[in-house]
Amino acid sequence: MENSNKITYLSFVLGEEIFAVNVGKVLEVLEHQKITRVPKTPSYIKGVINFRGEILPVIDTRLKLNLAEQQINDKTVIIVLDLKVKDKSVILGAMADSVKDVIEIHENEIRDVPDIGNRYNVEFLQGMVKIENIFVMLLNVDKVFLSDEQQQQIVVE
Repeated sequence: MENSNKITYLSFVLGEEIFAVNVGKVLEVLEHQKITRVPKTPSYIKGVINFRGEILPVIDTRLKLNLAEQQINDKTVIIVLDLKVKDKSVILGAMADSVKDVIEIHENEIRDVPDIGNRYNVEFLQGMVKIENIFVMLLNVDKVFLSDEQQQQIVVE
């Protein structure tokens, strides 16, 4: 394993599943706060919050990944992500049921995602890794949160 690079991920929980995002994309993890709903946005866009004086769109990660919506509770967090769209930085919040751990994964431990039907859109996953008998799905956050339609809705010139 010495020959492979270690990559650091932030793992989080959505329902019964554990997902992870590259920490290089994570700016901050916020406690859940009041979200202001924006009319005529898709259901997975929960609204906006104030983040350091800026308007931050918040996406319900569960809905975006075709999981059942869940009631917000005191463990619910908003993971602030810095994504790239056509050489621009787009900052948005992704809701998660809770944060789990910061984990280091060797590149050679990452496995391809098997074709698992349509429960998850596998293009959103960059791989899977098994940690202590639990599978962790590694999200490609740029693809998850910034499909073409979202780029048009979120990136305002």
